[in-house]
Amino acid sequence: MYDRNGMNNKYEVMFIINPELGEDGIKAVSDKFKSMLESAGTVEAFAEWGKRRLAYPIQDLTEGYYVLATFEAAPTFPAELERIFKITDGILRYLVTRCE
Repeated sequence: MYDRNGMNNKYEVMFIINPELGEDGIKAVSDKFKSMLESAGTVEAFAEWGKRRLAYPIQDLTEGYYVLATFEAAPTFPAELERIFKITDGILRYLVTRCE
């Protein structure tokens, strides 16, 4: 669960939720990932940016609901997080990066 130094790594994740899910659907998806991050490590920040215009259309949508989170977790967790993003309905895009 830990890297070679015996410590967790710091990560940042941004994901975009389909705004057509409605308020309840967006909240459910957002809460799902927030609790997932909390159970896997330490969440330093979880900011819901809200509905914003996309840089380019995705699935014929021009807006998305943005969420940004900073967290610490084991080095194996981001792969599992990305797997869950891929199979979750309502996720338009996501990006997980390791912070130095």
